[in-house]
Amino acid sequence: MEERQEKEQKQERKRYLELVKLVNKYNKQYHEENASDISDYEFDQLNQELKQYEQAHPDQIAKNSPSKKVGGKVKREAGVEVTHHVPMLSIQDVFSKEEVTAWIDEVKEMHPDAAFSVEHKIDGLSMSLRYQNGELVLAETRGNGIVGEDVTLNSRVIPDVKEKLDIPYEYLEVRGEVYMTHKDFEQVNERQEMLNKKTFANPRNCAAGTLRQLDPEITKERGLRFFVFNVQDGPRALMDQHTVGLDYLKEKGVSVVPHILCQTAEEVLEAIDSIGENRGQYFYDIDGAVVKIEQTEYRSDFQAGSKYSAGHIAYKYPPEEKETEVLEIELSVGRTGKITPTAILEPIRLCGTTVSRATLHNQEFITSMGIGLHAKVCVVKSGEIIPKVTRVTEKAPELFWIPDICPVCKEPVVKEEETADIRCVNPACPAQLLRTISYFVGKDAMDIKNFGEKYVQGLIDEGYVHNFADIYRLKNHRDALIEKGIMGKEKNTDKILAAIEESKKNDPVKLLIGLGIQNVGKASAKEIMSHFDSISDLAKASVEELVDIQDVGEITAQGIREFFEHPHNLELLEALKSEGVNTVMKKAEGVSEKFSGKTFCITGTLPTMKRSEMEELIEKNGGKLIGVGKKLNYLVAGENAGSKLDKAKSLGVTVLSEGEVLEMLSEEEKQAELAVE
Repeated sequence: MEERQEKEQKQERKRYLELVKLVNKYNKQYHEENASDISDYEFDQLNQELKQYEQAHPDQIAKNSPSKKVGGKVKREAGVEVTHHVPMLSIQDVFSKEEVTAWIDEVKEMHPDAAFSVEHKIDGLSMSLRYQNGELVLAETRGNGIVGEDVTLNSRVIPDVKEKLDIPYEYLEVRGEVYMTHKDFEQVNERQEMLNKKTFANPRNCAAGTLRQLDPEITKERGLRFFVFNVQDGPRALMDQHTVGLDYLKEKGVSVVPHILCQTAEEVLEAIDSIGENRGQYFYDIDGAVVKIEQTEYRSDFQAGSKYSAGHIAYKYPPEEKETEVLEIELSVGRTGKITPTAILEPIRLCGTTVSRATLHNQEFITSMGIGLHAKVCVVKSGEIIPKVTRVTEKAPELFWIPDICPVCKEPVVKEEETADIRCVNPACPAQLLRTISYFVGKDAMDIKNFGEKYVQGLIDEGYVHNFADIYRLKNHRDALIEKGIMGKEKNTDKILAAIEESKKNDPVKLLIGLGIQNVGKASAKEIMSHFDSISDLAKASVEELVDIQDVGEITAQGIREFFEHPHNLELLEALKSEGVNTVMKKAEGVSEKFSGKTFCITGTLPTMKRSEMEELIEKNGGKLIGVGKKLNYLVAGENAGSKLDKAKSLGVTVLSEGEVLEMLSEEEKQAELAVE
């Protein structure tokens, strides 16, 4: 008997240590890597199991237990470290209505007049804002709860973050949640797909990654939003009564979290149910409902430990799951050619909405699940807007296979290496035409003013545009376009036609961007074209030549080579040239030949110049920038040069400092003067 008990205890301990490892791993993914291999529900279940063991064995809690930590490590590369004025702690989670009622009863027993605010638990990234005399002076992420990151620059481009508040208070600190709407999230992932970059798993991960990166323009482009959910510090008038503070801020134009003031446990449960029933209709994700004691002075009587803030609990909704039948499987071709299978389901109600469709992702997902027509599947919408097939309860009589031809253009499809994606690679596929043309005329590419997607779709539908070159032939159809009103009335049509003509003069960098080659965006297109005199020269470049260009990897180089090997694309390039589109690079003014024939790579932090300034200086003097390789002549190294310096030394590349580059230029000038004398 004792042996069996000892064996069970060892197994329990082994499972506990495994839980510590798993929860730490998923905590790191969630807080530091903005990703997750498991669902929120699965993560909550692991946390609950861990907590139950620790409650039963308080003397055996591991030193590295996640129950002792708040959030994740501070990511030094994302911003300057900031010590919080008020600790940014977590909220204690509960998973049953009984736990909610028990907590309210405990509060009421000590403070019969206690009221409660029930709020949406927005699934995003926590951020605090500090105001001095009504002016925003600091924005900080939660980090580890005590120390976070300064994200003030990024916060200033979030529309919901007020830079100035019309308030009569010297100091105010508020805390809230940075999040993304479903619409903005979908648009970001569309752009990621278009550039053949990794898409984000969910809006929370995207919002967190966006806030922490270093470029405010990216933050602005991705459309982050912000809800204030607490007054952290400030005048008593805004802190004594929680919702009074929120309502005051709302009057001042601040975006505050939706909240309901309740007096009894019954009202709190009713509010929780109401939020849960409507969560499928919100334009953002929630992962629960927060219940807070309205009178802030009462909160300190209900401490929940060093990790959690006092006087709050968060009710986590269980995932709503229902069984249904797969009636059909529909194939769609995305804007990048990716073929996505979608299950057409027997309609069911989930989270207050009717669900009749769910993505099946790819063939690997279908095969692993055993999905086909008439399979019985379970579908869930765990606080998210997108329905997911979680498991199969009855496999299909026959497994579904994605055919090897495109469902739209009937051309052969290919399975991408190292991914599960199947794509149509026919550049003339009608399913991709709207995306490719819209991207080509868009701001980042040829920047043809007022040429919106609506007009592009009309021109495609009427048969005027089948490829990029057709855009420059639209002038030949002016009268018909005006008569049909495809691009508006005469004045608007002429304005767009004039913009099309003007775009012919664009730098070829814009044309390269517009061609939509995978992984070739604004920065890489500029870098690539600095090595070629024209698009035609680029079209002849080998993979080896392309890889030598700084920041161009094997996959990007192969993609460029494959693009220009396709006969259709070569014909298209010739057609664009014949229509007068500029494909030849112009030399920048003030360019010398002092570094002609020399190749450079820059690494590390330079003493007085930015790397971009050094790059510009080298290019203006005839030098070319490439990656570290056999063709590299000089590595310009600053502080923290890293692996590039080691590799350059191993190849025998000459290493220069910033000063030595400037000396080389000065020496060239002296020699030129002597030659003249």
